[in-house]
Amino acid sequence: MLLAPRYDGPTVLSIDGDPSDQLAPICRQHRRMQATLAELSADQWATHSRCEGWSVRDVASHLIDVNSFWRASVLAGLAGNPTRFLASFDPAATPPLLVERMSSLTTDDVLDQFVTTSEAFLAVLEGLTEREWSTLAESPAGHVPVRLVTEHALWDSWIHERDIIIPLDIDPVVEDDEVRSCLRYAAAVSPVLGFGVGRSVAGTFAVHATNPEMRFVLDIGDGVSVREATVEGAPCLEGDAVSLIESLSLRAPLPASAPRVWTQAIRGLRTVFDAV
Repeated sequence: MLLAPRYDGPTVLSIDGDPSDQLAPICRQHRRMQATLAELSADQWATHSRCEGWSVRDVASHLIDVNSFWRASVLAGLAGNPTRFLASFDPAATPPLLVERMSSLTTDDVLDQFVTTSEAFLAVLEGLTEREWSTLAESPAGHVPVRLVTEHALWDSWIHERDIIIPLDIDPVVEDDEVRSCLRYAAAVSPVLGFGVGRSVAGTFAVHATNPEMRFVLDIGDGVSVREATVEGAPCLEGDAVSLIESLSLRAPLPASAPRVWTQAIRGLRTVFDAV
């Protein structure tokens, strides 16, 4: 199913935080993944990832295109001409075609291009001023501040890192600031995407997580707002923070204790990825 980003009108997503708070976690996570891929054997590159039908190499190949898109999106936003590429993008059908296009590359080529595109994206972010983090650029949600483009990029790369290393029996590194960012975004992304595909919900939803301790709410109406707060009576998703990210990113079921309405809240992501 095609995405339906919101490019016009009020920004569809807001998340509490400082303008540049995504810089340190995304730089750390990307460079950690670069180092991990550089250490893999030929057999490990060929191992099945958690992404159905994709090897470790395929996931890395996919992220080459993703890194290039993030960089192009931010640069276009900074130039005052935010892109609208994703209006015709099918997140279930298009990535496999792009990965297949790279099938003739060697694993050394894939690694080199991954590192090159990752560093090119990070170089743009590292050069931003405090004001530029609030510039509008394109993400799957539509035109949002560069800070939230980066938060989506961090969540996407973080979950794909786990898609690679968990089947390889490599222990994932857990950094609190990365987990905090990814949990907030994982909770928000599905209702945001749901607006464009007829799978929206409305209301106030709560998240209470541990390891690290987090309490925030999502106000879902015409857009999605994420804020640190506690709201009595709001349907509350509770559990270990990393486990909740896995569930909200469709890598695991929601906890048995999850209110039923939370199942509806994640229908947007399921729909755009044609997930069962």
